[in-house]
Amino acid sequence: MAAKDSKGLIVIGENINTTRRIKATSKNIVKEGDTVGYAYTDTDGTKRLLDITDIYPTDETKVKNERIGHIGQGIRKQDLDFFRWAIMSQVEAGSHIIDLCVDELSVYPEERLEFMRWTVKTAQEICGDVAFAIDSSDPEAIKAGLEVYDRSKTRPAINSVSLEPGRDVLIDLAKEQDCLIFANGSGKSGMPQSAEERVENLTGCMELMDKAGIPVQDRFLDPLVFPVGAGPDYGKHFLDAVKELRQRFPEVHIFGGLSNVSFGLPRRKLLNHAFITLSIMHGCDAIMIDPIMNAPNDYVEFKYAADVMTAEDEYGLKFLKYVRAQGRA
Repeated sequence: MAAKDSKGLIVIGENINTTRRIKATSKNIVKEGDTVGYAYTDTDGTKRLLDITDIYPTDETKVKNERIGHIGQGIRKQDLDFFRWAIMSQVEAGSHIIDLCVDELSVYPEERLEFMRWTVKTAQEICGDVAFAIDSSDPEAIKAGLEVYDRSKTRPAINSVSLEPGRDVLIDLAKEQDCLIFANGSGKSGMPQSAEERVENLTGCMELMDKAGIPVQDRFLDPLVFPVGAGPDYGKHFLDAVKELRQRFPEVHIFGGLSNVSFGLPRRKLLNHAFITLSIMHGCDAIMIDPIMNAPNDYVEFKYAADVMTAEDEYGLKFLKYVRAQGRA
């Protein structure tokens, strides 16, 4: 895909991340004899089970509080039916880029690299029409993913560079291998505590990318979203940073892991909807979300309409083109 998608809003699917978990009491967890499985309906409409027997608690008193890492289990078992469903459900929902992170699968570097190679290669075999972001706290895992990435299909993205020691090597890697690159707002001493720190840290990343000659249209800035349940000002910190970054860098892409904002709170879909909409209003032209929970097309259409109302789309030319393409003029 092009760095700037023709839809005007870039949707990044976040669901292929081994940190994702569901409650062991979820209705999707079913028992069939001695087998415990995660139930899903694949892209062909067939009902299937991902075997989670080996990670389901044997002590019934622990079930209520246990959370099951179903994404990690699918990758660990190399369950192709499950993995295909996990990828294609995001593609069909409207994702343009899908983030791939396997960090939690192993503490052993070589195992983690092999998991990443399998995940990247298999994901591209399943769908060659979307780009994939190779996401890891370990630069070596990112390099491993790039080793097997088929650039004849799409360009890869690196997630992510920051001012943290050791992360800057990814900028040169992105330049050498012609990757899109995500930069996050963490600093040399840790996570940002304010909107100002986010802006300062990402401005530093922009300067490093300037020196490396990274095209501005290939850069994605992430000011970092923290749960508002942990700090009431965290949502505002992000939004204020987005607004300032958009003013400073009008051509760059700005996004965030927007679903993080509602973690630990009830009615997450509603909270996410409000925050995604506010993020677009403040200047995000890309959104990293769970596309199954919050339908991306709602936000694609909102951005087209909002750009008309704010004169970003003068005379509504892009809006009219979009509407006509939908056959709804």
